[in-house]
Formats: sequence, structure tokens, C-alpha cells
Amino acid sequence: MRHTLTVLFHLRKAKADKSGQAPVYMRITIDGKRVELTANRKVHPDLWDDDLCRMKGTSEEARILNNHLDNLKQKVNKQFNVLESLENEVTAESIKNMVCGVSQRKHTLISIFQYHNDQFKQRIGSDYAEGTYKRYVVTLGKLKAFLQYQYHKSDFFLDDLNHQFITNFELYLKTIQKIGHNTTAKYIKNLKKVINMAVANEWLQRNPFMNFKCAYKETHRGYLTSEELRTLEEKELPIKRLEIVRDIFIFQCYTGLAYSDVEKLSPDDISTGIDGEKWIIIYRKKTGGRSPIPLLPKALEIIEKYKDFPINENEGKLLPVKSNQKINAYLKEIATICDIDKNLSTHLARHTFATTVTLANGVPIESVSKMLGHTDIRTTQIYSKVIDSKISADMQKLKQSMSSISDTNVVNL
Repeated sequence: MRHTLTVLFHLRKAKADKSGQAPVYMRITIDGKRVELTANRKVHPDLWDDDLCRMKGTSEEARILNNHLDNLKQKVNKQFNVLESLENEVTAESIKNMVCGVSQRKHTLISIFQYHNDQFKQRIGSDYAEGTYKRYVVTLGKLKAFLQYQYHKSDFFLDDLNHQFITNFELYLKTIQKIGHNTTAKYIKNLKKVINMAVANEWLQRNPFMNFKCAYKETHRGYLTSEELRTLEEKELPIKRLEIVRDIFIFQCYTGLAYSDVEKLSPDDISTGIDGEKWIIIYRKKTGGRSPIPLLPKALEIIEKYKDFPINENEGKLLPVKSNQKINAYLKEIATICDIDKNLSTHLARHTFATTVTLANGVPIESVSKMLGHTDIRTTQIYSKVIDSKISADMQKLKQSMSSISDTNVVNL
């Protein structure tokens, strides 16, 4: 519902002081209903223009007083716009309370979310990644769309937030936006972080997330089997661009590096490890976690293959890495050529390192977690699942061990 607002200033001549100066009052009228409040200024009636509602003349005194009145009117208009976007009913009394500072409802959801994002943006490159910042920007966009859909508002008072608001947002993401459970959970998690910031800053007394749960569902992480990896390595590709992309993908499979980390690799990132062999030692772009990765022969072979590649020398890069979008598009072509019925992507290479290359070959999960640059081993447990062949091999060892124990217990008669 749209409302009409009028702001006027007038003198109360009946309240003039001994020197003849009368107090200036501001009249706020909304939809025909009005309130008045003092402007905390006085002026002589002879110097007041009733038609313009201003002090006459161009003196310094007139300029200061008129500026004060303009600022008051601007403040009323601002509070009117805020209330109109947040509440179904806007009254002259509510505007008066906000102007006078009676209302404590100052902070709004969109404004504090934008504040969070602005603060976050300034920290990109120091302790936050640009990709994470972009996810908060997208979350804010989803939140704005939800407010318009659910409440027909452009913003929402913080102290109006409750458990139902969050459940409605979750339902909106899943049903109207058609977003999957885990992606929805990520948006909710981003909102929760902003709300926690508001609580920490004492902008919000009660946390609406107190009794809300939205846990991630475990998903199957795709990876290449050892046979599929070997097929990919040995396949003769007819086009050079596909060969380069295939090699970058294979390099990821043997290092576990994400696209963003491979893309920024330079020769300086290779050093001699504790064992005297070549290692990649970097701090992950996404989390800042340290990734010490001993280089396997296949990874070293690819580095050697592209050490004199023109783009590497010109840009100071270790490998000729194209954009993530192009790589994933070319990987689909490569999967078709190699008869691999899986959605090849740069992230699938990381999963392959965690499963087929490391865990399946007996590398402890603690070591895998460190090489992946994870700060919490539970993250590694989600990314990397021990495959059936590893379970089979471990059980065969157990059977042999039990058989040996049984044999030693046989008494020769």
C-alpha cells in the first residue's frame, strides 16, 4: 500500500518568548493524519515566510536555520521510505518516533547483510577468497527476491526475524527457486553467519537460528577408477587443445589441487621437500590451508612436458591453464572420445586424487587431508570415500592374517 506524506514547518506565535521569537514546529501528515514536533529552533515572526515555510533573507542566521529545516525534512523522508518498505502500515506517529529516536528498531536485514559483504570485500586476498565473497553476494540476491515474493518488501527489521522467517526462506529456495538441499543449506549457512554477526554486535538480542537445523546431506562424490584414469592417460587425442586440457586434468588427479590453485601455480611453488624430492608447497586460495604435496612421477612428467610452453614463460605460470569454464567444456569432449560415462570436471580430478590415487593405495586419511589443504579432517571424509577394491584388499589381508594364526595353532600329533 502506497502512502502520502507531507512535511511542513510553521511558527507557534502563541509560544513566543520575551524577545518575541517563536518556536518552529514541524508538521508530518501521512494519509490525512498528522503529528507535530518541535524543530528546536526559534525565529522572529517578521523574519518568517509562511508561504515558503522558511526564514526570510540570505543572512548567515537564515542559512543555518533553513539548512537545519532541510535536514529534518530529509530525515523524515528517509524514515518514511524505510517504513514503507518494511511495514504494511506507515503512520505519522511511527515516523515521529523514529525521527525522535524513540524507536529502537534501527537495523534491517538487507542493510546489515550489505554491511557484511562490504567488509568481506575489503579482506579479499588477505584472509578471504573472491569466490567466497561472490557466494555471499548471490545469497543476498536470493534474500532480496525472497522478501519481495513472501512479504512484498525490500527489507526487513532485524527484530522481526524469527524461526518461521528462516523456514520460509528455506522452503522458498527449495520450491520456488528449485534449489537442491545442500545448496540451500549453503545459502542458509551464509545467512546464519550474518545473523551471528548482528547478535555479536548487539544489533539483535535474540538469535532466530537458535532452534533451526539444516544439515548437509551426504552425497556421492564422483571419481575416476584406476582403469578410467589409465585410459585417459594413454588415449591419443587428435586436437592439441584437448591434449593440453587432458594433461592439466591428469596433473590434478596426481596432486589433488583445485582449479584455482593449479591456475596460479608458478615454478617458485616447487621446492625440495624433507625427503630430498620435488614437492609443491602452497597455501590454498580457498581456505588458506597449507598443502604440502610430494610430486608423483606422472605429475613431474607433465611439468617437464610444459616447462618451455610460451604462455608459461610470458605469464610466469607453471602450466598453460585455460579458464575453468573452457576446461570443463573441453573435458566433456574428452570424456566422449575416451568412452568415459562420467561428468569430467576439474573438481572430479580432486576427488580422484583423494580416492583412486591416495586412499585406495593405503595413504592414511590424515596425510590426504594435509595434501588437500583441509583444515578439518571431516571435510576430507566427505570428499574421499574408500573404494570397494581397497576394502577387498584390506579384508584379504585380514583373512590371510587369520589363516596364519589358525595354522600356528594346529598341534602336530
